[in-house]
Amino acid sequence: MTLMNVPVIDVGPYFSGYPAGRAEVARQIDQACRDIGFLVITGHGVSEQLADRVYNLSRQFFDLPIEEKMKCRRPAPDQVRGYARLGSEAAQYGLDRESPPDLNESLSIGPTDVDYSDPYYTCREAGPHFAPNVWPDQVPGLREAWTEWFGVMERLARDLMRMFALALNLPERFFDDKIDRHISMFRVLNYPSQPHSPLPNQFRSGAHSDYGSLTILRIEDRPGGLQVCNKAGDWVSVPCVPGAFVVNIADLMMQWTNDRWISTMHRVANPPRDKALDSRRMSLVFFHQPNYDTLVECLPSCLGAGESPKYAPITSGDQLLSKFVRQTTFGRVTLEKAKAGLAT
Repeated sequence: MTLMNVPVIDVGPYFSGYPAGRAEVARQIDQACRDIGFLVITGHGVSEQLADRVYNLSRQFFDLPIEEKMKCRRPAPDQVRGYARLGSEAAQYGLDRESPPDLNESLSIGPTDVDYSDPYYTCREAGPHFAPNVWPDQVPGLREAWTEWFGVMERLARDLMRMFALALNLPERFFDDKIDRHISMFRVLNYPSQPHSPLPNQFRSGAHSDYGSLTILRIEDRPGGLQVCNKAGDWVSVPCVPGAFVVNIADLMMQWTNDRWISTMHRVANPPRDKALDSRRMSLVFFHQPNYDTLVECLPSCLGAGESPKYAPITSGDQLLSKFVRQTTFGRVTLEKAKAGLAT
């Protein structure tokens, strides 16, 4: 039967090394990625103490006055680094849909161990993918904790991509050389409490799909949370399991698998009004994106007899930039309209 809710999968047996356990994890992942595009994973081995430290330091940053946070605002529109203030973005822009700005603020970083003496990271083809990070000096320890977390998420993403390879009947390390110089991003999203009712069609994060290969998400059990649109068209809540991660397939992986796996629309709902005054939540989000020069084309195990690839080959970097340019261009026009409306 098709999964209509997000399943919880213990990936611990993958790490145990026993063939039967690893095969069962791969089977469950394949079904989840085919049916709903989301799964919640336990048994991953990531330190709870580190997660708590990242949360606490991030909360300190978002508690700063706006003028302090703006000191590390994004340096350029095409560089997803630094701070984005409340109401400055809308996730639905990437779908070319006009909507009010999302009710969140964020701080983002990219790869933390870039060797700028290597032309791979600085050539024209690299574009803005390895732009320097913008760090807040006002919160001691944040840079060290985030850097450690980024490394942990890199390794977890690598392990998940190996599980994906098994689920897709590929050699386990098929993706290794395609993600060893990845262009991923780590973002912490802060969703403040809502003293005022949202505008019509305004959400904490509007309906969208993610861009890259996969997303790893840590969520809090607070009012107003993550929802996924299932194949029946219903919005269902993602379970918040203590210590677990939410993982979802993104657009590039759907393209890689020739739509065998689905990149599902999701959103962050507003809290009920009777809980809105105490509804702050934060999410730790790792957007995994393969090396910018990785050519993404239909995987051999995802093309049946008589079938043709549904997508033309594209590099990971070009795919990401095309998505980002479309989002920022459309979003800029929409924000200008919104500002004009507010001024009248």
